[in-house]
Amino acid sequence: MTGLPDVSRETQERLEIYGDLLTKWNPRINLVSKKSLEEMWTRHFADSAQIYAMAPHPVDHWVDMGSGGGFPGLVVAILGRDRESPRRVTLIESDARKAAFLRVVIREAGLNATVLNERIEKTEPQHANVLSARALTDLNGLLAFAERHLAPDGVALFPKGVSWENELTTAERTWCFNHRLVKSATEDGPVIFAITGVSRA
Repeated sequence: MTGLPDVSRETQERLEIYGDLLTKWNPRINLVSKKSLEEMWTRHFADSAQIYAMAPHPVDHWVDMGSGGGFPGLVVAILGRDRESPRRVTLIESDARKAAFLRVVIREAGLNATVLNERIEKTEPQHANVLSARALTDLNGLLAFAERHLAPDGVALFPKGVSWENELTTAERTWCFNHRLVKSATEDGPVIFAITGVSRA
């Protein structure tokens, strides 16, 4: 295993617990692609860590939607464990098997996080200070979820692939929002949207 720079030994150990569990569970429930599992520390952990770094810390409530294998939500909870930001993390995952995996990692790594095994559109509004989602749906769909779950003064952090410009053009037909873009530090082409002030156009 490798690691992330500038993290404590305890944080590194929790990431390794997570990585071991991901490797063990992945053949059974396909949490991430087999190829990306080989590049776990850059493709998943470092990628999630850059989303964590973009948040306006300290954060009270961070909500990760469609958490799946736990990116970025579990990494956020691990990085925030020593730094006390976010104060609490909620992971929304509709697949019961993936929700079970998330709960195992939370227990084994001693994290302050809650899993909601529910559909995002049916979950009670979460009033998130930070809202995240990775590889869940297009920007238009993400903004509909943000309208429901993001606090009025909150920020949504949504990583997007190389087709992000097309998604932005489509979303602007339906939604009003402020955004800034940060280029991904782990891949050429993808970006991370930081979005505030979401309302219907």
